[in-house]
Amino acid sequence: MKHFRLTFLLLILPAFVIAQNSNRIFETMTNKKTHLEIKVNDGAYKIRLFSNKIIETSFIPSGEEDVKISHAVVLKSILIDNRFLKETANSLVLNTEGISLQIQKKPFQISYFYKGNKITSEKTGYSKDSIHQKIQLNLTKEEVLYGGGARVLGMNRRGNRLQLYNRAHYGYETRSELMNFTLPIVLSSKMYMLHFDNAPIGFLDLDSKKDNSITYETISGRKTYQVIAGDSWIDLIDSYTNLTGKQPLPPRWTFGNFSSRFGYHSQKETETTIDKFKEDEIPVDAVILDLYWFGKEIQGTMGNLEVYKDSFPDMKGMISKFNKKGIKTILITEPFVLTTSKKWEEVAEKKILGKDSIGNPYKFDFYFGNTGLIDIYNPEGKKWFWNIYRELRNIGVQGVWGDLGEPEVHPSRLLHETGTADEVHNIYGHDWARLIFEGYQKDFPTERPFILMRAGAAGSQRFGMIPWSGDVNRSWGGLQSQPEIALQMGMQGLGYMHSDLGGFAGDNLDDELYTRWLQYGVFQPVFRPHAQEGVASEPVFRSDKARGFAKKSIELRYKLLPYNYNLAFQNNQLGTPFMRPLFFEESENKSLHSNSKAYLWGNDFLISPILKRGIQTQDVYFPKTATWFNFYSGEKIAGGQTKNIKVLESTIPTFVRAGAFIPMASAMQNTEDYDANFIELHYYHDAAVSKSERQLYIDNGLLSNAFEKGNYELLHFGASFTKRCLEIDFEAKFGENWNPKNKDIQLVIHNVDWIPKKIKVGRKRVRSSPKQKILRIPLTWKVARKLKVKITYN
Repeated sequence: MKHFRLTFLLLILPAFVIAQNSNRIFETMTNKKTHLEIKVNDGAYKIRLFSNKIIETSFIPSGEEDVKISHAVVLKSILIDNRFLKETANSLVLNTEGISLQIQKKPFQISYFYKGNKITSEKTGYSKDSIHQKIQLNLTKEEVLYGGGARVLGMNRRGNRLQLYNRAHYGYETRSELMNFTLPIVLSSKMYMLHFDNAPIGFLDLDSKKDNSITYETISGRKTYQVIAGDSWIDLIDSYTNLTGKQPLPPRWTFGNFSSRFGYHSQKETETTIDKFKEDEIPVDAVILDLYWFGKEIQGTMGNLEVYKDSFPDMKGMISKFNKKGIKTILITEPFVLTTSKKWEEVAEKKILGKDSIGNPYKFDFYFGNTGLIDIYNPEGKKWFWNIYRELRNIGVQGVWGDLGEPEVHPSRLLHETGTADEVHNIYGHDWARLIFEGYQKDFPTERPFILMRAGAAGSQRFGMIPWSGDVNRSWGGLQSQPEIALQMGMQGLGYMHSDLGGFAGDNLDDELYTRWLQYGVFQPVFRPHAQEGVASEPVFRSDKARGFAKKSIELRYKLLPYNYNLAFQNNQLGTPFMRPLFFEESENKSLHSNSKAYLWGNDFLISPILKRGIQTQDVYFPKTATWFNFYSGEKIAGGQTKNIKVLESTIPTFVRAGAFIPMASAMQNTEDYDANFIELHYYHDAAVSKSERQLYIDNGLLSNAFEKGNYELLHFGASFTKRCLEIDFEAKFGENWNPKNKDIQLVIHNVDWIPKKIKVGRKRVRSSPKQKILRIPLTWKVARKLKVKITYN
């Protein structure tokens, strides 16, 4: 059990507090050790502690049973010691060194504090009407609110009543109130988080009535929420992902380029496309096959889930050939089995579909045909579905695409093994990903699965889910919505949210839009152009000019592989998003709270994507926490200002933090060519940065839980600057099962505006002079020993 120090802080009760429910009367408090039980006249509260930053409150109305199972929470609660409880005639206080709960007995009121500062309090607390059961909490007037899943509403989501019902929005652009991921999560600019821990459908009202309240509404289930606090945004997200689970590292090829469209009709077409990438020397790591792998037509074939041999006569041979070239094959699957499909009789006989009220398969119509829905909550249905995936893996398939998993059509009267459609609708995609992830753990335990999913729930990241933002319109409006979606989802634990690069819906041939979307894609978690086939999504089929710009973007994406993979490790360890809002840097800067036009890529890149046609210049705000360098020109820019930046056709505005170490790889055609023992290490020197440290995580890119199994190395880079010299230090740490090798490093130091008097690599003196303020020092590092590079200039 994890222990932490509890301290008692005296919380002064205000002289007057509005009761959260004037009819609710405190009766007794009992410390059950695993939780506090607070009995009131209309039910009972159960209070649990998970850490000194996370507390949980559940309300069980009189006559109801406590629903203990959470789909989201994996962290174990901790015991509550009586020493840290204080009860008086009219108050009860539970304190930790961080988060605290205070109950005023009369009039009844629950409040939450973090390090002595009030976070929030219950307003009416639990209540119900003829449709919904509700939990309501207070807001202060100035709070900015984030969360609610994937939506396009603007970064500040306060003022919206958000439906909690996962649903696809085909062709959305700059406004979408309901999308594929509807999460009952709220983050406040006061740096706390609320997670309403319940699966059934409902609403999340973020002060739509302008009465300074948050209201969670649900049709049934748990009346449970966690309050999570943090000392920084990174710390807050770390605590939330401790609660709901960390994202496993995906296979390293996830960070390469994907060849994808809706869709490849045949084996010949697929092979010809990959050959074209090779011919044009454009790097590619994976190919994704849409619906046509199991049927010639879009309609009438869903649910076949076996290779359509007329179109793919030798699927296994094709996959094998691709694997030898370093190309991974990913196949689409859906949870619908049409009555016209080859497997209908089988699934109906096995009784593994959602049922109607008398136990027959529930059949309904949607775009693809008359269908049933696989009941993944039926143990036999789960087993049947996993066997499909196991067979695909056995012919060499390396990745799984789960589409339509909201589910796209999910009639309310359909019954699952564990409840109604409306009770499991929002977690169907979540549990579908779980099914695949746990299947890999059982049958392919050394492999990292790639699981691309269009819908999920709070905590889905722990199953390795790679989410995307649905069927966005192929337009500038579609592009403009993407940073907001990715930034919001990263804050809610799903750091791999990305878009169909170039846009999906509509046959809009716009090379400028395509170019700008792919340039933005370099700095999003997954680089995957994908679209309806009327206009090619693959760069190899675009105009010479667009293809040239795309190739340049893709090559940069591959050069940044070491940096990006290290971001994946940070996400795995701390839940830290790849894409981070600028207010992560300046939380007190209110002008940044609603800004999604620029963002941080990891800690050290500042990205300002081009989101409109014909932009010649763009205003960029540079956080005051650093000095910044133009990634392409080397221009130095002081932080704390907005600067008008000239925009080039071939790149988007990209800047690097002073003091950053940016590891880069050699050119490659796919990630199997990557050799982590050859590193181009860029250090962005600035006299104002006297000390700087970074690390680089390396493993083989394939082994599941490589870090936990000791199959890794961590390279540490440090810089120190004095009036006389600049020193760069190298140190390595290894897992117990890692076989370290020497590193050939091209050390590239930027912003060197002086001639070195002496350069020493270890004990060896070397010669080099800066060109255009860039100093290059080649070196070989025997990683078993520390190495120091000392550059004396005075």
